Amino acid sequence: MKAWQYMGKQQPIQLNEVEEPVPGPTQVLIDVKAAGLCHSDVMYMEVGDSAMPFLPMTQGHENAGVITALGPDVTGFKVGDVVGVNSAGVQPPLGMFTPGGFADKLAADYRDLARVPDGLDISLAALATDAGMTSYHAMIKAGGAKKGMKVGVIGFGGLGQIGARAAVLAGAEVHVAEMKEEAWPAAREVGAVSCVKDAAEWVTDPRRGGDFDLVVDYAGFDTTQKAVNAIKRGGKVVQVGLGKQTFTIVTTSILGKTIEGSLGGTVADIEEVFDLMLRGEITPGYEEITFDQIGEGLERLKNNQVLGRLVARFGE
Repeated sequence: MKAWQYMGKQQPIQLNEVEEPVPGPTQVLIDVKAAGLCHSDVMYMEVGDSAMPFLPMTQGHENAGVITALGPDVTGFKVGDVVGVNSAGVQPPLGMFTPGGFADKLAADYRDLARVPDGLDISLAALATDAGMTSYHAMIKAGGAKKGMKVGVIGFGGLGQIGARAAVLAGAEVHVAEMKEEAWPAAREVGAVSCVKDAAEWVTDPRRGGDFDLVVDYAGFDTTQKAVNAIKRGGKVVQVGLGKQTFTIVTTSILGKTIEGSLGGTVADIEEVFDLMLRGEITPGYEEITFDQIGEGLERLKNNQVLGRLVARFGE
């Protein structure tokens, strides 16, 4: 079968011919039908030589497809079931520590599977397994967004658009910081009441600080300090974005405030996002590409040339 693999030495991803995976006792074999592309894929290639347990590594951690085989200890699923895969679950992260889904077939632990409801497009299902789950969990579960809260969203990309919409659905007043002004109309469409280019604009007097109850940072570049400045005492910053590997916070600015890192989520989170997508409550913007365009797509992500999300549609 074909698989897009990171070969090492920070080289671009490469399309190779590899052996099909054999499912272990608690795994299923999945014919991959759609796989989302993520900035984390780019980051994995930047740090992969020191972090990945073996090379080459098949990339792709945002996957959905059809079960074609079952390990002997699998329960609750059958051949033909359409599923998405939680890459932050029981099995070590796909595309980083175990082979991912930029391939014709994927082996995944059955405890990490989310059932795709009838009628949900498979591209949306794939997108929901990471961009959906991660953004939703950060905003609703970690951040606790609810009615009456003033919420800031930093970065209105593949994750931020879903997180912002989830906060609006929860009844929060949502404000977006996004440097690409072409994304502002979409932010207003999901219910954001204001848009700025820089989260620093949320604070007019740094000595007094901001008045946000919650800021979720889906960017993670030079944005974390700005998020801390924007929240009031007792407020929370949820850090999701991994734009930079390290950041510095002014010690006094964090007093009386909370920073929490949010990584992934649960199968239940994915299925909740599936339901919201099926009902049309969350309709993220995305672009479909082919399997053969995955390498090119990752280069576009690396060069910040993507608005929304990229999903490779294949296996049909």
